Amino acid sequence: MVVLAASIITKTGKPLLSRQFVDMSRIRIEGLLAAFPKLVGSGKQHTYVETENVRYVYQPLESLFLLLVTNKQSNILEDLETLRLLSKLVPEYCQITLNTYEHQPLDEETVQKFAFDLLFAFDEVISFGHKENVTLQQVKTYTEMDSHEEKLHKMIIQSKINDTKDVMKKKASEIDKDKVHKMRDGAKSSFPGLGSISSGGMGGFASEAFDQEPGMGGMGADRLDDLGMGAPAFVAPSRTDSGARVSAAPKKGMVLGGKSGSTNKFLEAMKAEGEMLDSESTPSTRHVAATPVAQQVPTESVSIAIEEKLIVTLKKDGGLESMEVQGTMALEVLNEDDAFIHIHIETGSNKGFQFKTHPNIDKGLYSKNNTLGLKDPNRPFPAGSPLGVLKWRMQTSDEDQVPLSINCWPSTSGSESYVSIEYEATGDFDLQGVVIAVPLPQMRDAPVVNQVDGDYHYDPRRNVLEWSIDLIDDTNRSGSMEFVVPASDQSVFFPVEVSFASKKTFCDVKVLRVTATEGGEPVKFGYSTGMQTGGYTVV
Repeated sequence: MVVLAASIITKTGKPLLSRQFVDMSRIRIEGLLAAFPKLVGSGKQHTYVETENVRYVYQPLESLFLLLVTNKQSNILEDLETLRLLSKLVPEYCQITLNTYEHQPLDEETVQKFAFDLLFAFDEVISFGHKENVTLQQVKTYTEMDSHEEKLHKMIIQSKINDTKDVMKKKASEIDKDKVHKMRDGAKSSFPGLGSISSGGMGGFASEAFDQEPGMGGMGADRLDDLGMGAPAFVAPSRTDSGARVSAAPKKGMVLGGKSGSTNKFLEAMKAEGEMLDSESTPSTRHVAATPVAQQVPTESVSIAIEEKLIVTLKKDGGLESMEVQGTMALEVLNEDDAFIHIHIETGSNKGFQFKTHPNIDKGLYSKNNTLGLKDPNRPFPAGSPLGVLKWRMQTSDEDQVPLSINCWPSTSGSESYVSIEYEATGDFDLQGVVIAVPLPQMRDAPVVNQVDGDYHYDPRRNVLEWSIDLIDDTNRSGSMEFVVPASDQSVFFPVEVSFASKKTFCDVKVLRVTATEGGEPVKFGYSTGMQTGGYTVV
């Protein structure tokens, strides 16, 4: 058996990657690969094609071909075994979607991105044209080149970095303390006569005056305590004529933050342009906003999340251009002791859906019992990060499947354009946080909204009018909005972008229970479902 080359090409014959295992010119291999699509086009259901000089052994990979070019004297059974191993390696190295919810198809861009990883893997499988006696796991181990010395070196480097960070924190703390001491010393030297202020002619400067004077910019008794000048030095003096004259004087001695009128005008101008200003909030509001919101910590060690992303393109003249649903079941295990589990699910008819399990999931167990478990029962699920164990996809052009239809009707009359936009939702979903963003032409003033079901917000920076509905359920399956802007072309109001979320999913899949791999005891788990838009437009 002699394998001349292992290649990945498109269905039109464009070579994406090719590894030659014998001396062969580039023109020769390009000619062989270019001739292959013409030989396959006969419609025969075979996995090999022969010519006068070589044999092609191939396997389709979505929109690509995995191809072995061998001589005619090679053992075709061994060629097929080699092809089968390579077909497992390509998705393993290209479709890096194990810890993400995004679907990553095996296409030209993906192969080119992981080209060198695939070449190294091919070299581990085939040596000088002959197949090596290796498995998929051995190839991954060889290509990763795990080194104990390298790990030890990285640990030492990381330890040095951590020590340096600790030293930096100590130095920064010392610098901050020095600054505080200098500020206190400077404040004491700036007011040398404060100790006898009660016996002089400063009768009006009693401790109550510091507490109640709004023009002191917060320079009350509490602040003086921080500066090392406690309140006992400010003894309330007897009311003398000089004290009365001082207290009756205009209270503008230490007013901070003057000329607030110009600042307020600037803030009002920014607010008119659509800026959200934190400075206008009350002190209590600012305090609450600054406090970090506590994140919900899962109480169960095992959490399962079913999430779907809806990608829809509607036509502005009516009808559906395309619709795609991408779904993922993600498993997250916090405790490694609970990682030896089986997930028992239930699925409905799910017409038009295509399902795909993680490469490490036992497909036989899934097809027979609707149970998701690892091929190796002695191996635990990875802990600490979400793992996509099941994915599904559905594409349709059936307009009845669309959960929310949008119709936008712009018309021009004189010097004004009237835009009527309406929505109509199906009864299958309750939609939350619905936002319909309509682009507007360049204009100085905000649009005039004559009628709206819900709320609206005009963003002058983006030139967008956002129509928002908190919840669409059986009480408001349809609604409309009408607004007026200066006369403009109808194409200005497109594309309309829509976003929403729902707790219900298109795919009928449920998690019945989670059990331990050994013994079958039930395991407590958290469960959530949700669907959101990933690109919902009207063009």
